[in-house]
Amino acid sequence: MSVPESAIDSTAEDAAPVRRAGISRQDLLAAALRLVGPHRSLSSLSLREVAREAGIAPNSFYRQFRDMDELAVALIDLAGSSLRQIIGQARRRALRAERSVIRTSVETFMEQLRADDKLLHVLLREGMVGSDAFKAAVERELSYFEDELKVDLIRLAAADGATLHEPALVSKAITRLVFAAGATAMDLPPERDPELVEQLSTMLRMILTGSRAMASSA
Repeated sequence: MSVPESAIDSTAEDAAPVRRAGISRQDLLAAALRLVGPHRSLSSLSLREVAREAGIAPNSFYRQFRDMDELAVALIDLAGSSLRQIIGQARRRALRAERSVIRTSVETFMEQLRADDKLLHVLLREGMVGSDAFKAAVERELSYFEDELKVDLIRLAAADGATLHEPALVSKAITRLVFAAGATAMDLPPERDPELVEQLSTMLRMILTGSRAMASSA
């Protein structure tokens, strides 16, 4: 799920670009998202730059957001919500198709890393280089991931007649490992993705196997 984008005339500011009469929060989020990337964080964007990309006068920005920090946190929230929905759908498809939930989830994560909408880049980059407010927003989204994943892990283990040792900690370990791997993968060529998917899937299986073994020996 990406931010809807409209056709925007983003000529140079000193060339008196055509400006739009009205603007929505979604329009501004989409404009900011077009400007970020693997080597460009939200922290580096200026209000004037986002306004120019959206095709509005800088003062019109304040009709939707108090400042750039508020816009950035809203974009982080959008990125987290979108990614949770996409990964959740992938897990459900894997169950219906009797495929490996772990591998399907990792493959979907990597596909989103390379997607044009850059939403995953927002979470990965701002968690490392963003302001305290941005990092707190990313941490909140990761916690949501962990809570949802914990429920799925418990359900999957029960379907196999097994239990997990400290499922909340297992969920946290998986979430943090996947996001750390994603942050590394952003700076690698896409040709490395199959190797990374294989390695990451194996590491996640090791975590789950260890948790089940600890639970059975308790």
